[in-house]
Amino acid sequence: METMLVRLKPYDPRRRFVLRRFAYAGILFHEERGWYRVPLEAADYLRSVRQLEFNPYSPPAFDVCTEEEARALEAQEQAVASARRVGIDVAPVTVPRGGGGAVTTADLSGESEPERTRPPTPPPPPSPRARGREARR
Repeated sequence: METMLVRLKPYDPRRRFVLRRFAYAGILFHEERGWYRVPLEAADYLRSVRQLEFNPYSPPAFDVCTEEEARALEAQEQAVASARRVGIDVAPVTVPRGGGGAVTTADLSGESEPERTRPPTPPPPPSPRARGREARR
């Protein structure tokens, strides 16, 4: 008897894979259980099943593969899953700029600007109220 491997596509609402269970010919397919080995006639029917029953544009509900194709699909999914890393693992160190001033051309080009000595800032002029108080005294 010739057989094929079938499974419900993994749940992913963004890709419109929303079926988690499906029953056909006394077989109850669960998405979390993975692959089922079924006769060729059942595999042919399951290949035509859609995620939304009466929508011909809906994606297929099942992956229907030979054993080699199923192994290749599993290996590809494992590679994608292991390639994903947590955001904390890939976050680079962000170093603040020293000085707290404005960004200059030297900051953008990577050159360091020589230190400039600023003349001392003069004290602010006294406010009119302060002048009035001093005049009264």
